[in-house]
Amino acid sequence: MIVLDASLLIAHLDAGDANHEEAEELLAGTGSARLGASTITLAEILVAPARQGKLEPAWAAVKKLGVEEIPVMADSAPRLAELRAKTGLKMPDCCVLEAAGRNNAKVATFDKSLANAAKGIGLTRSTG
Repeated sequence: MIVLDASLLIAHLDAGDANHEEAEELLAGTGSARLGASTITLAEILVAPARQGKLEPAWAAVKKLGVEEIPVMADSAPRLAELRAKTGLKMPDCCVLEAAGRNNAKVATFDKSLANAAKGIGLTRSTG
């Protein structure tokens, strides 16, 4: 599994994003790998489309990719707190790391801080 973060999904959804082409290439190169994203990540990337009245098309585009929603589990709080304390990342990024760790997955991101944190805790990074 490859866990996608908000920067990659936003770049995919927005043709005007500076990382759009790279996002398209990365996603095209995933082959048969399962794609996933934390519930928090998915909510985060849908805020702008919701404000623009474009929630449904954005959600449909994410579903078309085959992205599996990875829910925050009831027992995730201690691990999320530990990740936040160790990495100094914001909670949405910690949710990406927690989802990847729980699924023994790679992290795909354009966020350098998140990519470095993923590498630092032993999660292979796909980009960033």
